Amino acid sequence: SVPKNIDLMALPQLCFPGGLQVTSEQKEEQFHFLVFTDILGNKTHGVVMQCYRPILEGMSLYRNSRGSSKCPKLFCAYSICVISKHPYFTALKDCLSCLLIQLRTCRLSDMEERVKEFAAKLTLVPIPPPGQLHLMFTIRPLTIILPSREDKDHPVIDLDLHLPFLCFRPQQLLQVLSCLLQEQRVVLFSADWARLTLMAESLLLFLQPLLWQHPYVPVLAKGMLDFLMAPTAFLMGCHLSHFADVSAETDDLILINIDNGSLSTSTFDTVNLPDIPPVAAHCFTQRCKLLRIHFDLDQCHHASCTDISEQRAQRRTWQRSLNNDIQRIALELIVNIFRDVSSHLNYEHRVFHSEEFLKTREPAEQLFYKKVLETHIFHSFLKDRLNRNMDSFARMELSTRSEIEDKIIDKENLSNLPSSPLCFLSLPAPSTTPKPIKVFKLPDFPASLSFHSVQSYYIELIQQLGKAIFSVQSENSAMLARYYYLRGLINTLCSRRLDALSDFQNLNKTDTAIFPTSLVTWLIDSLQRDERQQAQRRPELKRLILKVDNEKPLVEPDDHVKKFQLPCKPLYQEEFMRCVQECRIVRDVATIQRLFDALTDSQPKQVDPELFRVFYTFWKEMEAEAQDVNLPSDVIDRLDNNECVYKLSSCVKTSHGVGKIAMTQKRLFLLTEGRPGFLEITKFRDIQEVKITSVPFLLVRIPSLRIQTSSRPEVFEANLKTETELWNLVIKEMWAGRKMADQHKDPQYMTQALTNVLLIDAVTGCLQNQRSITAAAKLAYFNKIRQEVPMIVPKTTSETLKHKINPSLDLAEPQTVHVLLYTPGQLTGTGKVGDMNPKLWVALSGGKVVVFDAASWSMLQDCIQLGQSQLNCMIGLVQEQVWIGSQDSVIYIIDTHSMSSNKQLTEHRHEVTGLAVDATFFPSLLTYSCSRDGMILQWDSSSLKVKRQFLLSCDYLSSIQIHNSALWCCEYTLSPLSPSFKQCF
Repeated sequence: SVPKNIDLMALPQLCFPGGLQVTSEQKEEQFHFLVFTDILGNKTHGVVMQCYRPILEGMSLYRNSRGSSKCPKLFCAYSICVISKHPYFTALKDCLSCLLIQLRTCRLSDMEERVKEFAAKLTLVPIPPPGQLHLMFTIRPLTIILPSREDKDHPVIDLDLHLPFLCFRPQQLLQVLSCLLQEQRVVLFSADWARLTLMAESLLLFLQPLLWQHPYVPVLAKGMLDFLMAPTAFLMGCHLSHFADVSAETDDLILINIDNGSLSTSTFDTVNLPDIPPVAAHCFTQRCKLLRIHFDLDQCHHASCTDISEQRAQRRTWQRSLNNDIQRIALELIVNIFRDVSSHLNYEHRVFHSEEFLKTREPAEQLFYKKVLETHIFHSFLKDRLNRNMDSFARMELSTRSEIEDKIIDKENLSNLPSSPLCFLSLPAPSTTPKPIKVFKLPDFPASLSFHSVQSYYIELIQQLGKAIFSVQSENSAMLARYYYLRGLINTLCSRRLDALSDFQNLNKTDTAIFPTSLVTWLIDSLQRDERQQAQRRPELKRLILKVDNEKPLVEPDDHVKKFQLPCKPLYQEEFMRCVQECRIVRDVATIQRLFDALTDSQPKQVDPELFRVFYTFWKEMEAEAQDVNLPSDVIDRLDNNECVYKLSSCVKTSHGVGKIAMTQKRLFLLTEGRPGFLEITKFRDIQEVKITSVPFLLVRIPSLRIQTSSRPEVFEANLKTETELWNLVIKEMWAGRKMADQHKDPQYMTQALTNVLLIDAVTGCLQNQRSITAAAKLAYFNKIRQEVPMIVPKTTSETLKHKINPSLDLAEPQTVHVLLYTPGQLTGTGKVGDMNPKLWVALSGGKVVVFDAASWSMLQDCIQLGQSQLNCMIGLVQEQVWIGSQDSVIYIIDTHSMSSNKQLTEHRHEVTGLAVDATFFPSLLTYSCSRDGMILQWDSSSLKVKRQFLLSCDYLSSIQIHNSALWCCEYTLSPLSPSFKQCF
């Protein structure tokens, strides 16, 4: 059978890219690799073996005028192409190499039969599921390994990723990657057809998780060179002999000669494109120096291998470790380039603020980012960020976030590089060890490929998988899931549908990430009537069928990405709220409501688009002014770290001389005129009174502001004139916010007060009328609370409370906190992989979980979505997992490293109300869960198997606890409603 969407018309050309040749000498066999891409971007891969066989087997005679003579022997090329949906370049090359041994000794008439037999054997080999399970099979004389994908978001990697490092220096490699990121028309050249695809595939893997969106033909046959005239971006490859013709006939191409490691354009000898930002590039080049890319050099201290299988195994282990290092270096480069993108995303409205992002880049980097931000490859990357995909980029960005915040760049080593928030430098890089893998050996292929022999082969494979399942069921749930997947797949091939469903039901409990939903749905739909009746009598299959039947069709994710644009029509309240959230001025619904009331003061309840434009302009100008305030160095030394000037008055007369009043998030100070100086007026927490007065000047009285503080005996007074009312409002709001923050031990009150002040400033600036201060006063929320409600915190609370955090900070409206869990860790990292900071897990409404770093109280993960129901209980298992019980009767298991939930336990029939863990026999852990109907389950934490279960007769079982090796249960009796406790066992 031929895979769909393969253009068979082009296949002969690609199998003989240099043309079909007849030679008088037998040439060596050659391999090259193909990639086919359909119009939807789906790839299919091919490995081609080209060998030469004599056209005439034996000799013949012909007569001429001189008598008879022997006919010269001629050789013609034959190609065999193996096509696969997965890029198994090395494995399929090994398979074809084994076939080659057979073809060398067989007659030409037998060749087709040998190839058919070879192809039929390959179809018996299943594809391993994502994870750490590889498959092994034998085609004499080689043992071949079929690697799995690392996870469902990664492609299979079955090639040597260090090949580009053998052909290019790191600086040249960065140029190539820069061309691809900017979506140029790139052509690879080599005298070896095999290098083209391997190089192209490696380069695209270095860009992961960014995906190439344009035409991709790594091997262009001789008759396909007109493809290079395409006006769009592309990545193609052709033979080095066409270099001069391509360069002369086509403009604006990036020409990359793999064989001599050079880059040029079809117009110039050098590539004149913006470079990758220097800090990210420097980090990449330093990492590359640490790579050990020469196998013989790396293994010269080992004894020589006397067995080819052992030698190949050594090479595979070395290559896998090197590939892992290269992938991490390449991923780190992408993270360093795009780390700050998430800070300029509005997830709720799917808006990317490209202009604001560009303003944060260094001037020398802006041209690079301007080009990249307009590309399809970046647009696809944005979709994944807005969809909150927890892919490799998100995991690395999350794992290095705290290190970035604390990183101090060595100025001596990087004296010529601009400081940048993008860099992640921790040289030398820690060596990352690949995850341990397990290899499962398939049975030997049957001698005959009859139906009976194939079925016997599958039965033997099922038996071996059963033994493997039994051997790991109490040790490794991740590996257990992979074995269940494979056995379910083989049972499906054998039409053992009920057994297959049973395997997939067990898989669903251990790893939902690899659960084959479409295959299971097809299996259920194909059940015969008697099979469905049998399934209904088996509780686990009945639950699986019910789950699949009731599961709503997956809604296609919202993939649109918007760039923020100012409105063109009047904004009513709902539209105004959306627009303000899109432009990232503020997210809080209550604050936006107050802003709407301020802008529509004594006007119809709609905001004119011109008024919004003026307001937005004032807001952005204030942000820019705050960043551009140039303070004398001695003034900067008097301020705290991260303290910024957010408001600056005009030059005014004060009781301490002439100068400008400056406001930071912590204090007021005077910048004196003449000889620049610093005079602290007050910290906001020290203010005792602020009031407006007036001072006489000739025949008029000038408005002034008086500030009484506890830090100095005299009153500070400033003749602010027309600015007096605004400064009075601003200072009172910051004062009230400071008092709220101190009393509630919550710094977010001060952050909110500062936001209110900036909004007040922008509103008064855009309204420019007599009622502007009255309208802006509606935004002075904390000052209003201070005047109306006494801000009294009970003494006990004030003495006990150390810190307060807001888990709803990134949400539009406050959410109820249902459960809290603290997981211990290391307060100070020691650099070891196992060290992790303590975390605070917060379960909010609607199945949301927010995670905080309990050392710095910064938010690590803003939202992990676990279903849609309320979460009732949480418990941590060592540092690896967090179990969370939900009202939807599911126990979700979160991996604390990947911050994702791929495991779900569905044995409970009612809402899960309690979790407890018994560590008496540590490291073996027993976990208990209970549901409201009184069902209590005892779990083996490694295999996720139920070891014991029993039903407690009660109205409502609310929680369980382990104490003195006994399990205590708390139940509510519904009449009367009162708790009671029972010791269960």
